[in-house]
Amino acid sequence: MGQHVSRTDFEWTYTEEPHASRRKIILEKYPQIKKLFGYDPNFKWVVTGMVLMQFFLMYMLKDMSWPILLLFAYCLGGVINHSLMLAIHEIAHNLAFGHARPWHNRLFGFFANLPIGIPISISFKKYHLEHHRYQGDEEKDTDIPTYLEAKLFCTTFGKFIWVILQPFFYSFRPLVTYPKPPNNLEIYNALIQVGFDGLVVHFLGGRVLGYMIIGSVMAMGFHPVAGHFISEHYMFKKGYETYSYYGPLNWITFNVGYHNEHHDFPAVPGSRLPEVKKIAPEFYDDLPQHHSWTAVLYDFIMDPDVGPYARIRRKAKGLKTD
Repeated sequence: MGQHVSRTDFEWTYTEEPHASRRKIILEKYPQIKKLFGYDPNFKWVVTGMVLMQFFLMYMLKDMSWPILLLFAYCLGGVINHSLMLAIHEIAHNLAFGHARPWHNRLFGFFANLPIGIPISISFKKYHLEHHRYQGDEEKDTDIPTYLEAKLFCTTFGKFIWVILQPFFYSFRPLVTYPKPPNNLEIYNALIQVGFDGLVVHFLGGRVLGYMIIGSVMAMGFHPVAGHFISEHYMFKKGYETYSYYGPLNWITFNVGYHNEHHDFPAVPGSRLPEVKKIAPEFYDDLPQHHSWTAVLYDFIMDPDVGPYARIRRKAKGLKTD
């Protein structure tokens, strides 16, 4: 089973999350960062190209055997779907068409969702914005593992299994720890996705639907691009709760690795986050950072000081979310 993790509880803090205060300080010194706010007009074309590429692969793979499908799902299709999930992350912040056109963003989210196979676009937004507003909150930040997860997966082998199962915990944890009734947009998202999945099965076969969904699940688990789930907020150095990654996989993940910069300035699209660091390097260069998501996965599994407990938490304040 391997070494047992050294932590027996989360890291509790009674300070505010660091990003709002740092944002204020940075903007006072570098007000030109506000010019980076808005949306990237090229984003919608990049995402459209990714969706069309996945449609092409689905057609080309329709007669392939399961071993070939699974290989493509892990090495290519799952990577595209993971990138589309991070496109949905951008869309959740209204960075596809801007805050002035919310319906454009929502509808484009439905489109970006199609190759993933599972309706996530609207539900992700509903919980993710609270992760920003209430980072570390024991009730509202559903990005943090539960006590049950931390206790069950507390050895080297257990953490390996937890990483593989991470897509299921990430997807279903909010429904258990912070359930919210589905809204109309979630129902529309589900109906559109189920309709599309039905068309895939009818015209291309059930194996292609399996390629879509299995690829999405594999690329959220034990996969290099999934390293960002752990690199972003798991405490690799005591007292630091957000970490940026400055490696090559940013190129296919809309710069989600620039995570300190993203939490400081969620109104800046991913394509411009490197510019934030370039303008204000003294605020980021000395923060603990990652340069390999593969190394993050290895360290998370093998290091007894890191595990599901290695998260900073805050007591819930009962703040309203509307």
